[in-house]
Amino acid sequence: MDPPSTTNGLGHDAITPHPDPANGTRGVGTGPQVISTTKQLEVLVGPLLNYRRMSNEKAGEPIWHGSVLVVTTPGQTSPQLTLSPAGAVIASEGNAVFTGPGSRTFDADKLYEDTDKAFWRFMVQVPFQRFESKWSYAIKGLSYVDEKKTEKPQIFAVPSISQSMRILFHSCNGFSVGTDIEAFNGPALWNDVLRMHAEKPFHVMLGGGDQIYNDGVRVDGPLRPWTDIGNPHKRREFPFGQQMRDDCDEYYFQNYVRWYGQKPFSTANGQIPQVNIWDDHDIIDGFGSYTDHFMKCPVFRGIGGVAHKYYLLFQHHQAPPKSTFTTDAPATTHVGVEGTPADPAQLKGTFVMTDDQHDPSHIIGTKPGPYVEERSLNLYCQLGARIAFCGIDARTERTRHQINYPETYKLIFDRLSNELSANTEIKHLVLLLGVPIAYPRLQWLENIFSSPLIAPIKFLNKRFGFGGNFFNKFDGNIDLLDDLDDHYTAHQHKHERKELVHMLQDLSKKHSVRITILGGDVHLAAIGRFYSKPKLGIPAEKDFRYMPNVISSAITNKPPPQAVANLLARRNKIHHLDHDTDETLLEIFDRDPGPVGERKKSSDANHATMPSRNYAIICESSAHPTPTSSAPQPSAPVPPTTTVDGEAAQETSSPPDPKSNARKPIHAGEKGAGTGHPAANGLRETGLCGPYGLDVTLRVEISPKDPEGRTDGYGFSVPALEGGGYADQGSRW
Repeated sequence: MDPPSTTNGLGHDAITPHPDPANGTRGVGTGPQVISTTKQLEVLVGPLLNYRRMSNEKAGEPIWHGSVLVVTTPGQTSPQLTLSPAGAVIASEGNAVFTGPGSRTFDADKLYEDTDKAFWRFMVQVPFQRFESKWSYAIKGLSYVDEKKTEKPQIFAVPSISQSMRILFHSCNGFSVGTDIEAFNGPALWNDVLRMHAEKPFHVMLGGGDQIYNDGVRVDGPLRPWTDIGNPHKRREFPFGQQMRDDCDEYYFQNYVRWYGQKPFSTANGQIPQVNIWDDHDIIDGFGSYTDHFMKCPVFRGIGGVAHKYYLLFQHHQAPPKSTFTTDAPATTHVGVEGTPADPAQLKGTFVMTDDQHDPSHIIGTKPGPYVEERSLNLYCQLGARIAFCGIDARTERTRHQINYPETYKLIFDRLSNELSANTEIKHLVLLLGVPIAYPRLQWLENIFSSPLIAPIKFLNKRFGFGGNFFNKFDGNIDLLDDLDDHYTAHQHKHERKELVHMLQDLSKKHSVRITILGGDVHLAAIGRFYSKPKLGIPAEKDFRYMPNVISSAITNKPPPQAVANLLARRNKIHHLDHDTDETLLEIFDRDPGPVGERKKSSDANHATMPSRNYAIICESSAHPTPTSSAPQPSAPVPPTTTVDGEAAQETSSPPDPKSNARKPIHAGEKGAGTGHPAANGLRETGLCGPYGLDVTLRVEISPKDPEGRTDGYGFSVPALEGGGYADQGSRW
């Protein structure tokens, strides 16, 4: 006889414990003890598509590896996904998926399940073809709990075997607390992303941090009573018990469901494969950059663990740790090498996969971070034929005085060196950091905010509320100070920053690979660059120190006031990193976006910073021939002889004039940077920087009043590194 059951209100029946047919003994915990009574796969959010890596599993036939995540109601059996060449899927109806030739079916692994939800991951692979291919996928029986949503097969693009990927880069995909969201038409720029994707598909989108803003947890969420405590000492000692953990867990989960299920962002999630790192707003504003004694308080340690759990699940499709920190479970307060130990209370009615292997693209730190007490997750993968990618987790190990452990840097650079040695076809390394690294210094502002002159004002704020929002609600310091402390250019990070740039220079010189750095966080667009001092007489094409920093932020959050952008532009000096390396911002913004007569976004003198929402497009600057036969093809394509405008491409610049202004163009690809540059539209190869260079486009919002999020483009190109790059020049060599 079947055991008695009672309906739980979600279309499931509660029953006695049952084995997990999808995972057997692969997890810990008994699960929520419910079985779905519907024939449909009840989906809360998804599908979310991730890119993981490429491999050569068969001689001459590289494989594209990715994953698809769906979040469902609990009690489901393992769902199935059908993947087909685009056009082969005929229909998806009810429980059936009708397919054509070349289709494959994938089963799902259950990563996590509790009484409210379950996370299912499909690991998918497709072969690279000798042409750009499109693939369609559908999940059997999928139906949304929200009946307003409809299900249809999703399509994504994979480059040809001879192509590198066309890259979308974005950051700060959410709104700060207190922002008038309606005034900015929500995440409107994703409409523009989808328009560009329809014209010429993106093969991958790189999330540079703050893919979601969880700051509301302290305003309209379970941390509000804690935030309202006026005494900083009482706030530091406040416990983070199981009830608060459960409440925060629910808040973070629902915020992810709301944001990741919202169009047009959700549409992009299912069609453009993601690769993400995280930053503070994925946890809470300023996490990691407050004073050490405050960062170690129970509440901050607790929300760090909860945010990390959902970061792994939603953004990496990875099983989370078994438990997170709570003060009423003493075992969880003493972290070991592997992170937080299991807590029976948290595992009650919960299933967690325990043998989930990290992907080969992951570079895992050797020890837990100081506040997020888990090991960092850094990334390496290849983006098609000639571009490599590295993403550095700059939040898990962050404190006010360090960004990453020295041991982590060694792991990352050992991996990079090994990969570049093994594959000499890689011509470009794209490095993703959470914050810009070639950016104007604001140390004078840090000094003011940290000076004794501020102490009396801080006292008045604590006692009488004087200064209002000028001070943050956590440690009582000036609210902007944690943002300044986040920057690589902050005084306490200067040594670490310099060492990182030197390690990148060494890598570039040793492997003859050009490095382009991506960074977000600052809510405006800019292009920074490191380069050899003009006195050394090295053309950019041969300069291993030439590293542009593409600064693209925010795709959704509001930009800073015009006055802040103008202040930063005035601070755009030519800085000297060391005896041989200078740095400054490129003056790329020749005019404001959109037609003449729109509201001005910056001063007439500011051509270096753009305070408007934006995203970036990166792709190779020359088209590469598509093989037409099955015979082995030469790995090096023929360089184009002309640009798209019919003019001969300039192969090598002259050495820079020591008396020239390096804020202006210093090589052929920067010449004419801005709206008139051939790379500005983001849809065609310029040919300006030869067969291995990159075209970079900043797509900048014209008006926040436009719900379609239309943008204007600013472009420049990055040359490949020729040979060893003048390896015998400069005092460091």
